[in-house]
This record gives sequence, structure tokens and C-alpha cells, in this order.
Amino acid sequence: MANQDDKFKKVISHAKEYGYVFQSSEIYDGLSAVYDYAQNGVELKKNIRDYWWKAMVQMHENIVGLDAAIFMHPTTWKASGHVDAFNDPLIDNKDSKKRYRADVLVEDYCAKIENKINKEVTKAAKRFGDAFNKDEFVSTNGRVLGYQEKINTILSRMAKSLEDEDLADVKALIEELEIADPLTGSKNWTDVKQFNLMFGTKLGASAESAMDLYLRPETAQGIFVNFLNVQKTGRMKIPFGIAQTGKAFRNEIVARQFIFRMREFEQMEMQFFVKPGTQKKWYKKWKETRLKWHLSLGLGAVNYRFHDHEKLAHYADAAADIEFKFPFGFKELEGIHSRTDFDLKAHEEFSGKKLQYFDHEENKSYVPYVVETSIGLDRMFLAVFSNALEYETLEDGSIRTVLKLPAVLAPTKAAVLPLIKRDGLPEIAKQIVEDLKWDFNVAYDEKDAVGRRYRRQDANGTPFCITVDHDTLKDNTVTVRHRDTMEQKRVKIEELRDIIKQEVDVKSWLMKM
Repeated sequence: MANQDDKFKKVISHAKEYGYVFQSSEIYDGLSAVYDYAQNGVELKKNIRDYWWKAMVQMHENIVGLDAAIFMHPTTWKASGHVDAFNDPLIDNKDSKKRYRADVLVEDYCAKIENKINKEVTKAAKRFGDAFNKDEFVSTNGRVLGYQEKINTILSRMAKSLEDEDLADVKALIEELEIADPLTGSKNWTDVKQFNLMFGTKLGASAESAMDLYLRPETAQGIFVNFLNVQKTGRMKIPFGIAQTGKAFRNEIVARQFIFRMREFEQMEMQFFVKPGTQKKWYKKWKETRLKWHLSLGLGAVNYRFHDHEKLAHYADAAADIEFKFPFGFKELEGIHSRTDFDLKAHEEFSGKKLQYFDHEENKSYVPYVVETSIGLDRMFLAVFSNALEYETLEDGSIRTVLKLPAVLAPTKAAVLPLIKRDGLPEIAKQIVEDLKWDFNVAYDEKDAVGRRYRRQDANGTPFCITVDHDTLKDNTVTVRHRDTMEQKRVKIEELRDIIKQEVDVKSWLMKM
């Protein structure tokens, strides 16, 4: 666990030092669980968003985009169930006066048991060497099976208690497991209570006439209320999807783990409208499609897994998370949900307007079912960033800090470096920047020895360094250095555009899907 904490601290520190993420309002001592994306972070975030949009909207003829307002009519949230049911179960520690999410305390307890399973697997892998079969070991080893059964029993009980709104049993479970306050070790707990997560605000010039509004806690409802507008104006035929990226707001009590759980965050969602009865087929298809999108970035298949939900939301008939192995363990990165016709029917009921699709083939109207894919952009940023940060020991014993971001997402694609600041080299380097910046985000760097500049660009995640030296003056060639392999190659200046494009082109990455 200490090792995980150490790695995570390095991720947070690197994000700040290299201009990726800053604490919001830092000069005023910051604001808890609110962050600003800095000069490199904003580029990485944009590139992730664009990569998602290209795959989700541009590559599908039957999926279109939307950008709905953050403010929505307050009845929207009554219809969606957020006013009555958008709650977290909270528990206070009487001694430390700290507040926690009860379900997170239990999940963290289970994560510790999972760490014990991982230790058993690691020990066995060392013992058996090449002959080790992980799947067989996990499914037959008595100790591992015991740990797994304990996890399943705990999580099943908690899911049932939360579903039945039996908060007394959630507290009883915490006490039976002897879960202590992570800060003080105290086991002196209050009862578990529900807390609504929506931020309230007012619309209107005067207090008397102002309307109570909410900052949206999710982006999906903007899609549902516009379903018919988009369908009719776009002449869309079922099945079709509406995609959206945008900010959402949740008054998280236990906002933690850097940008993993924030109060202001960005979602990338797509609601896919299907004929009733076909939703399970499309649910399965979107599970496969979304995992392929993740794998196309090359972050490693071992870092992903599906978690199928036992406890379903009131609107779903199937739900799964794509979980990613963050520095603090496997956690939810994306949700795929079969939402049935709950949302459209609820908005029909509360608005008094029909939200139905007329199927010309069947010659009848019906309320479509919906399959949702929803990914947190900030979580995706953290997954990409934390996975990319590596410390390599080189042949001379020195440590190289390198941010191996997928080249397609890297904020700066190439840095152009004149070997020295005279003899006309800076002028040639600046001309190369002028030529390349029409196609790529490129940087010019002339400060320090060239070796130090290489290290700086490695730590910044820049895939290519292009060095202009005295030979450039003679034969119009430059040295191209690759970030990941540190290999250097002499190429002609006119070849640079094609060399960079080959590595960073969205098409070549998405074709891996």
C-alpha cells in the first residue's frame, strides 16, 4: 500500500511540476477537490476529448453530437429521480469529526483483502516460475478462494442493504468488520444518513422571484430532453446515438484521490436509442466497442477489467463498469448501462409531451430503450497520465523520468532544439517550428545543454526531439530522437512532417480498434 501511495504522490507532484494540473485558487490555499488544468494539461485533456469524439461521433454515421446547457428546468431533476434519490450514504466519526461515505469505507476494506489475494498470486508466481498458471491458481487455491468469498459476501450484503435502504445494517456491517477511521483509528461511528449531492443555485434578479435551480449532476438528461428535437431535425432512424461532452457538478463529501473524484468534472457520454427488446444485444456490443477504444491507446490490457453490477440503479436492466488499474487500485473508469425506457417515460410523464419514435417499418410509435456509455474525462486523464509516468535506470546508472503518453494524445508532438544559440542554428530551428506548427503542436527549446533539454522533453511527454546542428547547414538534415527508445536518426528536414504524422495520426491509432 505504501508503494502505491508513493507512486501516486509522484504522479500528483509531476502533474504540477510539468504544468499539467494545479490546485484551484492555490494562492488562497486552494479549494478542496477542485483543480485547474494547466498549459500542458489542457492540451492533453483536449486531445483525449477529441480522440473520444472522433471514435464516437465522426466514425459512426448514426451518432450525432449535442452541447446542452448546464442549467436545466428544475422539473428535469424531479423526473430523473435526482431530487429524491441522488444520495450518498454518509457516516461521521464521533472522535475525528470526519465524514465518510459508508460504502467507500466498506469498498476500501475489500480492496485490502484484494491486496492479500495479489500477494498470494505474486508469491506463487515466484515459486512456480514459468509453469505458473494464474487463472488456475486463483480458481483452486484455498486461501485465495476464502478471501474472494469474503469480499463477495461483504459486497453483496452492502448492495442489498443499500437497495433496501437499510442504513442501520450498513452501519452494523462497518462495526462487524471493525472498520476504523483511516485518520485516527477510531471506531466510534454515528448512524448512516443519506445526503443529496446536487448543488443548488438561483435563477432570477430578485430573491422573491428567483427560481431554485440545480447545477447538473450529469450530462445525460440534456440528451434525453432533446431526444425528439435531434431525431426529427436530423431525420435519425433507430438505432441512433446522441453524444455529448461537458461539465457536471456533484457535492461529493469524500472527494479525494486527486482528480479521480472531484466536485466539478467533465463527462463524455453517449446515449444510444434502440428498439425495445434489442437492448441486451446493443449493451453487449457497446461493452466490446468501448473496451476496444481503451485498448487502442496501448495502456495495457492487464490494466482493464469489467465489473458487472449486482446492485442495479432503479432505471437499469444491466450495468457494467470498465475498471482501470490506477496507482490506488482498480477503480471505475467508464460505465455502460442499459437504461431501459425509464428516462424518456419519466420526462413524458412530468412534461406532458410525447417523446416517442414512429417506426415506419413497424408502422407504430414506441418509447425507445437506451444504452448509455459514460466516461469521466478527468478519470481518463488520470489513467493515461499515471500509466505513462516511468522512472528508467540507464546504463550509466542515472535515472530517467519519462512520461510515455500515447503519441496521439501528447500535448506537444515535437520539440525543436538548436544545438547552440549561434551560427544560424536558432534561425533554422525556428523556421522548422514555423513549418510544422500548421499541423502539430510543436515547441522551441534552446535553454541548457542538449542532453538536459532531452530529459526535460522526456518528462514532459514529448514524443520527438528534433536537433539542428552544424551538419544541418551543410546537408539540410537534422537528428530526430524518439522519446520511448531514445534512438536517434538523421533525416532530411522535408521528411519531418511525414515522420511525426505517422506516429501521432489519430487514424493509425483508432485503426487498432
